[in-house]
Amino acid sequence: MNKYYVVSSDILPKVLDKVMEAQTLLQSGQARRISEAVKRVGISRGTFYKYKDAVFAFNQDSSKRKAIFTIILKNEPGSLSSVLSVLSAQKVNIVALNQSIPINGIASVTLTIDITEIVVSMDDLQRLMQTLDVVEKVELVAVE
Repeated sequence: MNKYYVVSSDILPKVLDKVMEAQTLLQSGQARRISEAVKRVGISRGTFYKYKDAVFAFNQDSSKRKAIFTIILKNEPGSLSSVLSVLSAQKVNIVALNQSIPINGIASVTLTIDITEIVVSMDDLQRLMQTLDVVEKVELVAVE
């Protein structure tokens, strides 16, 4: 079971502030790619990936954490259902879902999910979805 603490950023390593800055740049659209965001704040991609799923800004609605994934699915019956089953098994709730019209046998799906009760890390969740035969690609866009 994970433990969480609210602490002043004054006592934490400055690199954690930099990770938060990079996340803000990505979420606001001021940076389009992780490599761009980390370069602007002065940290390595490795540092960003090490801490990105563990550092979050405190806000009054911190009980409702969300994440956005884009998924490229094969256009086969039950494709989306398979992905949703994986999410459900990990205690993830779907907040919003947008699916494109399939072209050339694939469809793009954007999922906004509530990860308040999630039982795995974002990296593990991404890997679980990627293991499905109907999934071509999974990308984590943002976490809040």
